[in-house]
Amino acid sequence: MAGRGRTSGVLASCLLLLAALVGCGGRPARDASAAEVQRVLDRRAAAVLHRDRSAFLATESPVAPAAGQLATGAEEFGNLRGVPLASWSYRVTAFHRSGERATATAELHYRLKGYDRAPVTAGRMLRLTRGDGGWYVVSDEPAKKSSEQLWEQGAVRIVRGEHSLVLGVGQPDSVLRGYANLADRAVPAASQAWGADWAGRVVVLVPKSLDGMAGLLGAPASGYRGIAAVTTGEAGGAAKAPADRIVVNPDAYGVLGDFGRQVVLTHEATHVATRAHTTAATPLWLSEGYADWVGYRGSGRTAAQIAPELDRAVREGQLPAALPADADFGFSGDAGKLAKAYEGGWMACRMIADHWGEVRLDDFYRAVGDHRKRAGAVEGALKDVLGTTPRKFTAQWRAYLKAQLG
Repeated sequence: MAGRGRTSGVLASCLLLLAALVGCGGRPARDASAAEVQRVLDRRAAAVLHRDRSAFLATESPVAPAAGQLATGAEEFGNLRGVPLASWSYRVTAFHRSGERATATAELHYRLKGYDRAPVTAGRMLRLTRGDGGWYVVSDEPAKKSSEQLWEQGAVRIVRGEHSLVLGVGQPDSVLRGYANLADRAVPAASQAWGADWAGRVVVLVPKSLDGMAGLLGAPASGYRGIAAVTTGEAGGAAKAPADRIVVNPDAYGVLGDFGRQVVLTHEATHVATRAHTTAATPLWLSEGYADWVGYRGSGRTAAQIAPELDRAVREGQLPAALPADADFGFSGDAGKLAKAYEGGWMACRMIADHWGEVRLDDFYRAVGDHRKRAGAVEGALKDVLGTTPRKFTAQWRAYLKAQLG
């Protein structure tokens, strides 16, 4: 019996040793190369953060990247010069090796100094090759369904405003200074309407063209052809969420007059200000209408001047039956339909401010967002803040359109 016990112990030890070698379930242990690649990316990140070009190039493969790809390697490192980085790191999420070559999917986390409260995350796809006993990066590009970064499109120029940081590619400093001046007027306007419970600063990205804007958004350019700017960011984000980015379409923005340009930047700055209270419960007529209301606030323009498409519809006897649905705000190519959706949301917020007051408008916006889920959110806020019902509110909005337009 004693002999059998010793044999069992030896067998158990052997099995434990085997398990350690092959991994649970008989699968091969994870390729140690994945950990090696993570260490390479750690060195690469430190080089970017500390502006150490030699250390960065030491992680690069001498193999030339494919023609036509986005900036990478020394070019990308140079494009980042001047970008105020507070942090920069990679986390490998998937790894596949085939001989001396490998691909890795990773998350890039970075923060802009003085603007991002938490890291922005960007999906990356890296190709690597092995040589001289280590792994080297051949290319570092956006992962599938991930957006480009501005420095991949060219050398980034920086202009700082009092309340803004403007980063541009292919734009002279004078143009970027113009964006900073507009943003510096937009931020106080947003704070005056909304309050001071936000960062009070914005980051503006100005690519060279519409195609550059589309790359930053990871979407087809056709969907943004007539859109002057958009704001990216996580709706309903916590206080530690990263700063939003106002991404400009220089093609559409360039045809606007001074008044239109200021309205656009103030609209987008308002999205930044209200983001923490903008959740899945918030309908687009409210979020877009409120941003437009702040943008036009105090302009002295009439309703007919600001809402020409809706004005025309009312004059032609086509009074909307209901507030704009989220689908009406889609970039479908129907400019008239999209304009009426924005104008309808703006008129609803204008009506609330006129009838219940600006403070109640802000309270209503926050109350809707506090629900977190769409069902019952508007209904509850209408009852609790404005003392009305969806049916009565819609009827009042329709009457307001007839009184102000047509």
